[in-house]
Formats: sequence, C-alpha cells, structure tokens
Amino acid sequence: MRSISRRTLLAAGAGAGLLTACGSDTGRGGGSGPALSQWYHQYGEAGTQQAVQRYAAAYRKADVGVQWRPGNYDQQTAAALLTDSGPDVFEGSPTLDQIQGGQVVDLTDLLDGVEDDFNPAVLTPKTHDGKIWGVPQVIDTQLLYYRRSLLADAGVEPPTTLDALVDAARRLTGRTVKGLFLGNDAGAGVLGGTPLYAAGLRLVTDDGRVGFDEPSAARTLGKLHQLYADESLLLGAPADWSDPSAFLQGLTAMQWSGLWALPQVQNALGDDFGVLPFPKDGSAGRPAVPVGAYGAVVSARSRQQAAAKAYVKWLWVERTDFQEDFALSYGFHIPARLSLARKAAKLKSGPAAEAVRFTTEHGYAQPLLWTPASQTAYQDALSRIIKGGAGPESELRVAVRKVSAELDRVKKNAKKQS
Repeated sequence: MRSISRRTLLAAGAGAGLLTACGSDTGRGGGSGPALSQWYHQYGEAGTQQAVQRYAAAYRKADVGVQWRPGNYDQQTAAALLTDSGPDVFEGSPTLDQIQGGQVVDLTDLLDGVEDDFNPAVLTPKTHDGKIWGVPQVIDTQLLYYRRSLLADAGVEPPTTLDALVDAARRLTGRTVKGLFLGNDAGAGVLGGTPLYAAGLRLVTDDGRVGFDEPSAARTLGKLHQLYADESLLLGAPADWSDPSAFLQGLTAMQWSGLWALPQVQNALGDDFGVLPFPKDGSAGRPAVPVGAYGAVVSARSRQQAAAKAYVKWLWVERTDFQEDFALSYGFHIPARLSLARKAAKLKSGPAAEAVRFTTEHGYAQPLLWTPASQTAYQDALSRIIKGGAGPESELRVAVRKVSAELDRVKKNAKKQS
C-alpha cells in the first residue's frame, strides 16, 4: 500500500505554512453553483491527475477546483482541518482524533442502499459509532508473489501455512537466489500486524482491548525470526519490497509486494508466477491480506458542506464508471465496490482474480483505535524479534502493556468528547 505514512502534526505555525507552500491547482471544473476545493495526494501513476480533473469538470452542480498535493499529504490535511483555508473535499483516512474532534463530516446518508456493496475491509476503518466518515475510493493490498518454475524445480508446493513458508524459503535458497524477500529490514516494516491476523488474532478487539495478548502471537512471530536465522531472506536488495525488481531478476523465489506490481510482473514473467495471501498459522489461523484505502472526506470547516457531500455522492457513489476508471486505468487497484470488482474485465481471471478473492475473503485493515503510539510499540518489538532474536514472549509483554495503556488513553479521551 503506497499511501503516505501518517505523521504527527507539526506545531500549528509550521502546519499553516504548509498550506500555502504546497500544492498545485489543476484547474476548475465546468459546473455552475458553489465553488468547491478538492485535494488529492500526488499519485505516481501517469494520467491520474488528468483523470481527477476530468471528473471534476464533468460535475455540473458546483465549480470544483482540484489541487494536487505533493509532499507529506497526511500532515498537510491534518493541518488544513484546523484552519478555514483548507479543502471542502479531500481524500484521506480520518483518524479517531479528527472524528472525535468534529473535524470531519458524517457521510453515512450518502451510502443509503449501497453500503453493503463496499468492501467491509476498507469501509470498517472509516466507520465509528455506527457512522461513516469517509467513502472508500479504491483498495490497495499486498500479496505473496512466487515463481512457479522455481518452486516446481525444487519440488515445493505454494505455501499455505506459515510453517510451509519457512520450509519453502529454506529449500528454495541457493547460492545465487534466496527463498523469500520481505524487504531489506527482513519484514519488520511491511508486515506489521499481518502475521497476527494470520494466527487468528487481531491488533485491537471489537471492545477496544489488545488483540494479541495470547501465546499464539509469540509462537507466530518467533517463526518470522526463524526465516531470518535460516538465512532464507534476501537482504540488501537494490530496491525494497514495494518494487518487484528483485523478484523479476531472479534474486528471490518469493516476494511480498503490492498489488500495484502485478502488471509489471505479468509483463515480465507471463504465466510463471502466482499470488497468495500471507499463510495461516496454527489451528485457529486464517490467511491474511492487509488492505488500505483513502476515502473521500468532507471537512467540517467547509462553508459548503451540503454541496460538498452532494459532490462526493455523485463521484464516489453514483458514477461507477469513474470509480472503475480511477481504480484500473492509472496503475492497478481494486475498486472499493464489490460489484465493480466482480465485473471489471481486468480482474476476472488469473492472479488478478485471485487477488480480488483474497481481499474479499481475507482482507483486514488497521482499526481506528490503532494509533501511531501503538504502532511504534508493536513495531519496535517486531523488529527486535525478527532481526535481534529477542524472546517473543518478553517483547510482546512489553508491547501489550504499552498498547493497553494507549488504548485506555484513547477510550478516556472518547468519553470526554461524548
């Protein structure tokens, strides 16, 4: 998932400076009525900027001006929500602080009659207290890519359990090829909570408690260290996990990477590859697929909230042709709407169809209660376990204690806001 990482908002003065220093106006739409400002982060795929400008120009009930925002986009939007000079509509992932602080607008009514058509894996993190705060645009996901020929030559079946993955990576490792590439940090950065979900656990439970305070969490994370200890992991690759070049150059037989890499892999390898979810671990485990998606959000500072909501409904609920175009014509993503994902020609066969199925059946996203502080506590423990060989049980005890304290803080703040 290539969404920009969430950073802590800088001091108010620095944030205000960002609002005027960044962004380029790509022109206004052709509609009459109120003027609306819409922000997008700077996508890397050619044609995306022109596409969103075209969508805005097609709307006739408001004059929509699109801004393309380079730089730390999430930091910019966080700052903008505290001023009167920010956008009316923006793509983003509303945080719990923004929702509880009244900085974003309730969009629940926009999805009347179609809510069940949105993939729950990406709609749930935009839902709080039964209300929807962002309309998902597309789905990005991560998958395990494997070379069919290399596995066949080694007599290895595509791994469907974590134990099988550890064994396969060991058997596929040779003098010039490694069995698996999880990133140059051995997976500590990209995997996140995915192994926990594969063990049948969660980051946060539905009632707001730590979801990985179980012995099975230590067992699963210990197996990630085994991959490192076996020297089955590719380290020091020319490009990191998000780029498939190590996989395409034959440096690794398997690689964890993003869905966006699929067209490049298919062009280079033809049918000599397959994709899998992260394999399950243990009797209570299940395959896991991390997903992420920006959503269309309306700022509570907007002086045109009704018009902004109407535009979001038109673009991200009613105009399914634009939604499919946005997902699949400029890069490679899955539409957030289940009906669009099922009928899209590019997603009907082969590994692309498998990716859609995996995402629908096994997709998960980080919950709203999972804050940067919790992420840091868990991530630090994961890194020490994988690369340092630290004891998973002791590391997780510390992480559980820190995350539990953070969840208590978040819930206490929620009570104050109510």
